[in-house]
Amino acid sequence: MTALIRPAVSLFVLLSVLTGVLYPLAVTGIAQLLFPDQANGSLVEQGGRSVGSRLIGQSSTDPKYFWGRPSATAGQPYNGLASGGSNLGPLNPALVQAARERIAALKAADPHNRRPIPGDLVQASASGLDPHISPAAAAYQVGRVARTRGITVEKVANLVAQHTQGRQFGLFGEPRVDVLGLNLALDEGF
Repeated sequence: MTALIRPAVSLFVLLSVLTGVLYPLAVTGIAQLLFPDQANGSLVEQGGRSVGSRLIGQSSTDPKYFWGRPSATAGQPYNGLASGGSNLGPLNPALVQAARERIAALKAADPHNRRPIPGDLVQASASGLDPHISPAAAAYQVGRVARTRGITVEKVANLVAQHTQGRQFGLFGEPRVDVLGLNLALDEGF
């Protein structure tokens, strides 16, 4: 019996060191060397302190800011430790209720806005962490943000255009607006 236990324990220790220590150290080292910004969370710093990440959205219901896509993460919005969608089907009453509540909040924040509400302001993304919104979702909010801040719609629309990113490599995905960058620019006064 000991002839079987010794090789099994030795293999267990070897594989534990290899997969639990050496491999993670190698991957972390390569990431720090080749992609240091991404490996450290793509943090955005302002005034010497971290104010967010370019890869994870932030929750806001303040009318003077652009609102991001809703988050379906557990515990709190944009919880990176609980990334994932709600997995609720289109006929699930909880999904319908959540959409109705989001629509009501958008209408309450801007009761004079008669434009159709873009879907990405009502539906959470698959990861629940999406930091971007569509140009249509940003355009829907321009009037509210301009009115709340006491600036012209044109200035806010121009700022949205400056923070709109095209398709990845000109081919993949859709144009998107960097909500964190846009809100920080608003706070800085452009």
